[in-house]
Amino acid sequence: MSDLRYDKFGRLLFTKEMKKEYTILLPMMLPIHFKMIKNIFNCYGYKTMLLENSSHKVIDEGLKYVHNDTCYPALLVIGQFIDALKSGKYDVTKTALMITQTGGGCRASNYIHLLRKALKKAGFQNVPVISLNLSGLEKNSGFSLTLPMLKKIMSSLVYGDMLMFLKNQIFPYEINHGKCTALIDYWTDKLTDQFKIGKGSSLKEIKLNLEKIAHDFSKIETKITPKVKVGIVGEIYIKYSALGNNYLEDFLMSQGCEICVPGIINFMLFKVDNRIEDVKIYGGNIIKKFVATALFKYFEKMEKLMIDTLSHYSKFSQIKNYRQTKKLVNGIIGYGNKMGEGWLLTAEMLELIESGFENIICAQPFGCLPNHICGKGMIRKIRQINKNANIVAVDYDPGSSKVNQENRIKLMLSLAKENIKLKVENGTNDFKEEQSL
Repeated sequence: MSDLRYDKFGRLLFTKEMKKEYTILLPMMLPIHFKMIKNIFNCYGYKTMLLENSSHKVIDEGLKYVHNDTCYPALLVIGQFIDALKSGKYDVTKTALMITQTGGGCRASNYIHLLRKALKKAGFQNVPVISLNLSGLEKNSGFSLTLPMLKKIMSSLVYGDMLMFLKNQIFPYEINHGKCTALIDYWTDKLTDQFKIGKGSSLKEIKLNLEKIAHDFSKIETKITPKVKVGIVGEIYIKYSALGNNYLEDFLMSQGCEICVPGIINFMLFKVDNRIEDVKIYGGNIIKKFVATALFKYFEKMEKLMIDTLSHYSKFSQIKNYRQTKKLVNGIIGYGNKMGEGWLLTAEMLELIESGFENIICAQPFGCLPNHICGKGMIRKIRQINKNANIVAVDYDPGSSKVNQENRIKLMLSLAKENIKLKVENGTNDFKEEQSL
C-alpha cells in the first residue's frame, strides 16, 4: 500500500505509487463528453470511474457536510462523492477523487477546499483529492496533464459537442427509437479505440471523424412533425448535469419537445478569451497571453471544423461561431461581465432565439449572483429586442420542489404550444408535417 504524503500546507498528495493502486472517481456533468475523458485517462494508465449515483441520498449527504448556503453544484458534487465512498463499492484506502478548478472569481474555484473539509468531517480524510486545472493551482506527482493527453481531451470536447448537438436534433424525430443512442455508443467506443493508438486528435483526423459522424446521423430515418423547440442555458453544471437540473432534458423530451443545449466549446473559448482580455486591460505575464492566444486559435479551428461539417447537411441546423455569438451582445451587456458564464449566458439566449429556439429555460442555482445578473437579469432586455422570446428562469437548490419547477416549465410550454398552433393555422410555421427524411 502506498504511503500517505502531505505537502507543507497539510494537503494529502496523490503520488506516483498511488497511480498504480488507486481508483479515481469523477463526478458526472456532461455524459457524452465525460465518458470519453474518462476513457482517455484510462488510456494513460489511470483507473478512473465516472459516478452515476443520483438518488436523493446525494443531496442528503451534501446537506450533511456542506453549508446549505453554499453553491448548489458544490453541494451536489461533494454529496455525490461522499455517497459513493459510503456505498461500499470502493476500497476507500485505495480511492482518490478528481474535481475541476476554474481559477476564476466563481465559487467553483473553492469547491476543492470545501470537498477536503467535508471528507475530513465524514471520516475520509485519507482520500486524496486531485485538482484538474490549467491554472497551476495545485500539482500532484501522481497525476499530470501531458500535451498528448490534453490534445485528446480537447478533441473529445468537440466530438462530444457534435454528438450532443446531432442527438438533440434527431432523437425527437427518429422513426426507429434507439438508433440515436446506439450511434452515440458506437462513436464513443470508436473514438476511444483511436485514442488508445494515438489517433483521433489531430485537426485532420478530427475533420474526418466529424464528417463520418454527421454522415451516420444523417442516415437515421426521421419523421418531422411540429414540436416545441426549447433551448437550455444557465450555470454550467446545472445546465448540463441531469442530477443538477432534475433530469430536465428527459422531462422536456417527455413533453414532446426538441431541445438545444449550447456546447462546451463556446464556454472554453469564453474562458480563454477572458484571460487574453485581462492581460490587455490590466497587464500581466506575456507568456500566459501567448499560451492563451494559441489555445484560443486552436479551439477556434476545432469549432470551425464542426461548423463546416454541419454546413454540408441541410437536415441539420447550423450554429454560429464564437465571434458571431460575442457580437450579439454588443451594446446589450458589457464584456466585463465575465464571472461564471458572464455575458456568454446572455449571448447564448440571443443565439438560440435567432436559431428558432424562442422558448428558453434559464437553469440556475439559487443564489448564483453571476447567473442572476447575466441570465435572469437580462430577460426583460431580451424580450424588448425579441417580442417572441418566451423565457423562464428556474432556480435549483436542495429546497426546490421538482413539481413546482416542472409546473413553471409547463406554463412556458403551454404558451409555446399556442404559438405553434397559431403558426400552423396561419401557414407561417417552419415545419413540414409528416415529412420523412
